[in-house]
Amino acid sequence: MKKRALISVSNKNNLIDFAKFLESKNYELISTGGTFKHLKEAGLNPIQIDEVTNFPEMLDGRVKTLHPKVHGGLLAVRDNEEHMKTVQEHGIELIDMVIVNLYPFFENVNKEISLEEKVEFIDIGGPSMLRSAAKNFASVTVVTDVEDYAKVQQEISENGNTTIETRKKLASKVFNLTSAYDAAISQMLLNEEYPEYLQASYQKVSDLRYGENPHQSAAYYVSTTENGAMKDFEILGGKELSFNNLRDMDLCWKVVNEFKDEMACCAVKHSTPCGVAIGTTALETYTKTFECDPISIFGGIIGMNYKVDAATAEELNKTFLEIVMATDFDEEALEILRKKKNLRIIKIKNPVSDKKTWVKIDGGILVQDVDDQFSTDFKVVTEIQPTEQQEKALLFAQRVVKYVKSNAIVVSNGIQAFGIGGGQVNRIWATEQAISRAKEKFSGDLVLASDAFFPFRDVVDFCAKEGITAIVQPGGSVKDEDSIAAANEHKIPMMFTGMRHFLH
Repeated sequence: MKKRALISVSNKNNLIDFAKFLESKNYELISTGGTFKHLKEAGLNPIQIDEVTNFPEMLDGRVKTLHPKVHGGLLAVRDNEEHMKTVQEHGIELIDMVIVNLYPFFENVNKEISLEEKVEFIDIGGPSMLRSAAKNFASVTVVTDVEDYAKVQQEISENGNTTIETRKKLASKVFNLTSAYDAAISQMLLNEEYPEYLQASYQKVSDLRYGENPHQSAAYYVSTTENGAMKDFEILGGKELSFNNLRDMDLCWKVVNEFKDEMACCAVKHSTPCGVAIGTTALETYTKTFECDPISIFGGIIGMNYKVDAATAEELNKTFLEIVMATDFDEEALEILRKKKNLRIIKIKNPVSDKKTWVKIDGGILVQDVDDQFSTDFKVVTEIQPTEQQEKALLFAQRVVKYVKSNAIVVSNGIQAFGIGGGQVNRIWATEQAISRAKEKFSGDLVLASDAFFPFRDVVDFCAKEGITAIVQPGGSVKDEDSIAAANEHKIPMMFTGMRHFLH
């Protein structure tokens, strides 16, 4: 008995061989538009969809498969007598297989084209056919992925048909695809900051060897609707990336992205900056970053918002690093870095673009704006004014402290973050940690930035004891006056930003 397969694809890879196989197995091929032409030119014998529906394609192809003779043939339950009687009465022939992939909306939603042009990439007939076929997976095989052609072909060759297990799996892939497709369309059109339903449209790039730890499985997905630094980067050398690599890369690149008008370098270890510096040359900027913490940088990740030259590459190769990422690399620099076979060399092509952050909690998701605001309207709250140089140093430290786990303190000389104390359960511990680390490496004037207010005056008192020359903090504590009084006593200028930067 002849079976029927409906084929309508935008991705025509490997289609001809698969279609020839189906014809050889006594399948009648039904097709539309460009797919029909493609099959015909390859010597196959498809019939056009309008021969099935007895209705012409119309509205520039928007209406061609939305017809009872298509969806009746897909949705009819084969062992339901009433269904079979109905389709026979209306001259509807059954369709046993659907091979459809959708208009390339994902590929075009981020392009610099008009909304009207993007709307034309929204597929209606394709998802409708896929959903009808998938609902009736007990009888209908539905194929959306070119990679599944081989599995379907193998089972038909061996058994005469696909197995119910395979049809169910293929049906589940349909709903997985169409949910992401619809979410992407909704995100483009809805334009609501916090919609009633949270949509997610991400596509898997790869399975990862493991997650944060070897006993945890993991995979890497990228957004279908947004560009971003961690989406389209180019791997120029080294072994595959891990879960922890990708997390650290994201943080590292966001730090250097804070310094758009300066050459900046950041070193990250375990999702925490361990060195940040600005400079005037590639080599100087990296060297200053290395000086911030020559111990923790071992096995870490380096991010540079500038082109890496040969001299910098030579210096980078003196330390064991997991990843070196930059906007570009000289050919000579690449040659040098590639001498270390396992070193991952990453070229970042897109700017940071996140607008929301998601935090998974058990049974829910917290969604918030990204912390991309930065206060430069500092208010001096002490009797003594900071110098211009101190203000610049405080601004530098404040840009870094945003990316340190709370409680967070950064101690700096204005071009290097020598002391980074983070993740402590009280602020005085973070302060002690940051100042101690900074003074091990630098004996000149140091300033201190805090991600949140001082609950007591103890931080200011400790800063005075250790020789900190200026302080910046958000303010907002009920005991702000105690901290201000302490700063006045010690003749330390202190500024309030009015903006907290917790990172938990």
